[in-house]
Amino acid sequence: MDIFFDVDQTILGQDGSLRPLVEDIFRRLVDDGHRIFVWSGVRTAEVVRTDVVERHGLAAYVTDCFRKPVFDYRQQWLRRGLGVQPDFCVDDYPEIVEAFGGVLVKPYLSARADADLERVYQAIRTANGGRGATAAATGPTA
Repeated sequence: MDIFFDVDQTILGQDGSLRPLVEDIFRRLVDDGHRIFVWSGVRTAEVVRTDVVERHGLAAYVTDCFRKPVFDYRQQWLRRGLGVQPDFCVDDYPEIVEAFGGVLVKPYLSARADADLERVYQAIRTANGGRGATAAATGPTA
């Protein structure tokens, strides 16, 4: 699946801290055969790439970065013609999750203990039939 993670208050706190488990969950999802995309409604794709993905050592897991639509979400995304569609979104903004599907997370504001991304990982596995992307694409083995 193509999984889109929001930046602000989803993987990054207002204090600039990376939410606990982000790198671990990204690694596990990539190991399961998924593609990770990171987007933001307030940052350009280049700023997301340099100030978030690269700065926090996530580049090995992230396929690409984008500017997230801020209204008329699905239609604005389709108009961009980028060739990739979100299969599953992880966001603290309910309207994005409603528009694209996925899971709503509790806003992450600052460095603190937080295990909400473990719940996200389990939701992605459930949405994918309890399997990694490779297993889902090839089907069950005999």
